[in-house]
Amino acid sequence: MLVIASRGSQLALWQARWVQAQLGSLGRDSVIEIIKTTGDKITDVPLAKVGGKGLFTKEIEEALLDGRADLAVHSLKDLPTELPAGLALAAVPEREDPHDAIVGKRLAELPAGARVGTSSLRRAAQLRNLRPDLVLESVRGNLDTRLRKLDEGQYDAVVLAAAGLKRLGWAKRIAEILPSSVMCPAVGQGALAIETRAEGAGRTACADLDHAETHQSVTAERGLLAALGGGCQVPIGAHAAVREGCLKLVALVASPDGSEVVRGEREGAVAEAESLGRALGADLLARGARRILEAVEGA
Repeated sequence: MLVIASRGSQLALWQARWVQAQLGSLGRDSVIEIIKTTGDKITDVPLAKVGGKGLFTKEIEEALLDGRADLAVHSLKDLPTELPAGLALAAVPEREDPHDAIVGKRLAELPAGARVGTSSLRRAAQLRNLRPDLVLESVRGNLDTRLRKLDEGQYDAVVLAAAGLKRLGWAKRIAEILPSSVMCPAVGQGALAIETRAEGAGRTACADLDHAETHQSVTAERGLLAALGGGCQVPIGAHAAVREGCLKLVALVASPDGSEVVRGEREGAVAEAESLGRALGADLLARGARRILEAVEGA
């Protein structure tokens, strides 16, 4: 019997149960073990102010390493680019919609001074660049909590990941899906990460759940993030996709106030996914991203 480690949020449990069902279809029985992470315990402070990597993964990875769990299901965007020694990214299933979505009103319909809720520095920076007339306010909590706060009138709109809304059956609440050219998604957004020990039954059992094109795409995005050295404290966006055997990656680094945005894109062979991402990261650094990153880190 395999043990799946998961956070306890509604979305995290949906993801863990989905993986459990996929394993079941392959004849592998499993149970889900809920583990509370540091990020789950901090609900009243914007994540960017908390700092540190692995806010939503550290305790789960400890359970993998000490044998309490055989595999863990994460939102891939929460997984640091460097995994602890002894752990591996065993599989990345096919990706859901990677884009950001607005709930409430379409971006163009929001009047000047409208209150928009987001917990993401990346989203906030791009919104400030697109619509400096909006009032951006932090919103934390699970998806249902954020939607409730919107319905209570605390915000005129909230920006959320389209993937989570679709997975939990709230797709009809989406007013607008923002294309990558308007709002560049987070690295790994919409994708699941199945993490296991580097050796053992967990990794073997999950191998068939991997979706090659999604894995190649997120490898490019994570290569870019590794080259930039960024985490949730820096507004970094990236989106890669495989089309007709070619991988295309678009990315940006923005200043938190939205006044500066450095964009870039690169295409190449899918086999060179990580090096493609690292090369684009180096290009962004050379064209002004380094200055932005240093300013954010020194603030």
